[in-house]
Formats: sequence, C-alpha cells, structure tokens
Amino acid sequence: MIQNNIREVLKNNPVIPVVTFNSLDEIPQTVEKLLKKGIKCIEITLRTPISFDAIAKVKEQYGTLLQVGVGTVIHKNQIQKVKDLKVDFIVSPGISKEMASSLEESGIPFIPGVTSPSEIMLGLSLGWDTFKFFPANLFGGTAALKTYNNVFPQVKFCPTGGVNEKTVADYQNLSNVISVGGSWMMK
Repeated sequence: MIQNNIREVLKNNPVIPVVTFNSLDEIPQTVEKLLKKGIKCIEITLRTPISFDAIAKVKEQYGTLLQVGVGTVIHKNQIQKVKDLKVDFIVSPGISKEMASSLEESGIPFIPGVTSPSEIMLGLSLGWDTFKFFPANLFGGTAALKTYNNVFPQVKFCPTGGVNEKTVADYQNLSNVISVGGSWMMK
C-alpha cells in the first residue's frame, strides 16, 4: 500500500481542516463546528506546546466521530509520539529521506509536502505518488498543479496554504487534486 493507503483517507475527506490549538479549552467548540459542517476529519498541527495533548484529547473524546490527523511533522521522533497517540494520518510540510522509513514503518497513512518538480521526483523515487502541495498560494496555485498534471499524471495532490472559500472550488475541479486542506472553514 503506497504511503500506508493515504489516498483512501483523502478520498473520504475532500476537505481537511488544518487546526492549531493554543488551548485545550478550544477543542469542544472547534470540533463541534466541524461536525456541524459535515466534516469528518481534522489535521492538528504540531505548532504549539500543547499540540500532543490536544491530539490525545480530540482522539479520546471525538475519535469515533472523526479521523484525527497530525500536521507539521518535521522530525522522526515525532512519528513515534503520534503513533503512540494512534493518529489516523500524518502530514509533513516537506519531504525528507530521513523520515521516509519511519513514516512507512509507522503503518499510519502519510502525505509529505512538495512544491517543486525535484521534490516530486524525490517522492516518486521513494515509491510515493500522493503529496501535499504546500504552500500552494506561494508556489503557483492552480496553474502549477495544471502543469504538474501534464508532467506527473500519476501524482495526486492535496493543496494547502492560502486556499480559501473563494479558491477551494478551483482546486477541487483539477483532476490531480484528491483533497484540499486549509483553515478557511474555521472562520
């Protein structure tokens, strides 16, 4: 299974909310807002000191209602921590040979970030075919993804970064976009 079957997670979740928690008190209101919108997943970033605690709490209290992913994974040691928390998917902002075997061996679906043809080719050389296109707005947006579809027709993307309510449909209409990530639905 390529990338521990990340495409299945993405197909089932056409929109992935990217959330950074600054307080555990924010969790109930945030999760309820997502559930009311029919969203069945959440990517919790590792950007604050309480991130791991937030993942544990969301997993414990809402794990039967939505898939809980972790974002901003940038070190191998974080992979074991989130594996212990039994997250449903892992998102990294970039691609790293150093993390490759740890990601694969985790058994958790994962998606690394790319922006350039060289990074996509590196991912393909590792046997991967599904990438986060991040930050999409800074690296060509839909125009870049249209070009990548011609060059890498086997690759699927989850664009994230600068995607908003005005541009989400433009991304979703691209044949090489499997899912879209962002925080616009939290506003």
